[in-house]
Amino acid sequence: MTQVNQPIQTGKNDMPQDGWIDRFVPAPARPYLKLLRLDRPIGTWLLLLPCWWSTAMAGSITADINAKQIIIMMALFGVGALIMRGAGCVINDLADRNFDGKVERTTTRPLPSGQVKVWQALLFLGVILLLGLAVLVQFRIEAIIVGVCSLPIIITYPFMKRVTYWPQACLGLAFNWGALVGWTAVTGTVEPAAIAMYAAGFFWTLGYDTIYAHQDKDDDEKIGLKSLALRLGDATPKWAKGFYTMTTLLLGVAGMLADLHWSYFVLLGLAGIHLGWQVATVKLDDAANCLKRFKSNRDYGLLVLGAIVISHLIAIA
Repeated sequence: MTQVNQPIQTGKNDMPQDGWIDRFVPAPARPYLKLLRLDRPIGTWLLLLPCWWSTAMAGSITADINAKQIIIMMALFGVGALIMRGAGCVINDLADRNFDGKVERTTTRPLPSGQVKVWQALLFLGVILLLGLAVLVQFRIEAIIVGVCSLPIIITYPFMKRVTYWPQACLGLAFNWGALVGWTAVTGTVEPAAIAMYAAGFFWTLGYDTIYAHQDKDDDEKIGLKSLALRLGDATPKWAKGFYTMTTLLLGVAGMLADLHWSYFVLLGLAGIHLGWQVATVKLDDAANCLKRFKSNRDYGLLVLGAIVISHLIAIA
């Protein structure tokens, strides 16, 4: 039996010691950049892409804003996503610090390893949230209000894996909030198309994060944490197919409500092939395979963004 005071031996480590942070950043700053996961940008991409989807789609149907303003907004969302994803990681690590110390994969994280004290992490989190607020206030007041409303979900998510097998649902609510903020930043209101896009992102997250969670299912079970990977087990591909089907349908609904050019729907269908590839090729007991499929969702998100932009360009040509 594994002793509670000894790390579970998994042969994995999610804090590599030879990345760009260790090579180029002064030693005192390294733990804080790792706390933000700056050396692993996939989370930032997945947080950012719904913001870009909604900004691009709303911008393509709104005459009151020009291309330069849209590009500036997208740049601000890029900075904001980097900051807020980092803040989410700090909150998650604070909540999980006692669990992380029991799993070999996470024992070298800054908090369980003692490189950063709890009070230091809390102070650092305060600074990060202030930076996030500084980005948010660059948008109109309606977008600021919508953005602030996401904070309870962001704070709640790290604790959901203790009480439900559906923590991915809470993550989906948090990670796709940018679809509402982006639309509001452009139009000043949350319209039905934005809600459809938000719902699409929610199902997208259910799919990709369940695949991701299969990397840790054995460890989670040993230390008493819950996830959809444990609840769905070998049925995950069937459920993921359903989640991804809803993603595609709801993105289609968003396009219909926004009255996009027909080319958007063709390109969206082609992007959906990527999701089908994930489901068809995932190997649930192969951590590297699951991680690769998870990371590939950046490419899917960019394909959807391309569908929005290209359809707009065709429509105005």
